[in-house]
Amino acid sequence: MRSLVRRAGESRRCGEGRFPLACAFRCAAAGIAYAFRSQRNLKIQVVLGLAAVAAGFALGISRVDWLSIVLCIIVVSVAEVVNTAIESAVDLASPEWHELARAAKDAAAGAVLLASAGSVIVGLIVFAPYVLDLL
Repeated sequence: MRSLVRRAGESRRCGEGRFPLACAFRCAAAGIAYAFRSQRNLKIQVVLGLAAVAAGFALGISRVDWLSIVLCIIVVSVAEVVNTAIESAVDLASPEWHELARAAKDAAAGAVLLASAGSVIVGLIVFAPYVLDLL
């Protein structure tokens, strides 16, 4: 695996050349792909997000409800990708155990937990009336 960290004297991976914006998008996509490949929880969250989308179509939720569901899916996904970035940076900076490294990782994981819990609450608020109407 090649290093993503630029060493002294090496040229930049992104930002130079003819299409710096396209390169930036490729780098961003590579980061998302890394998070997806390496984080089991992100895979679970993607499956749950797809289940919420399927439920939204099946129940015919409103546009405002769609907005709530899509924003929750995005917020949880962003939180998980940022958590992955923080964990990777902490592992690079502090390969040995350190209390501050643990605190940084725990705080990042806590952000994912808060986003996920909030999304569950929003999901209950959105889907409960539709499900109750079916009963």
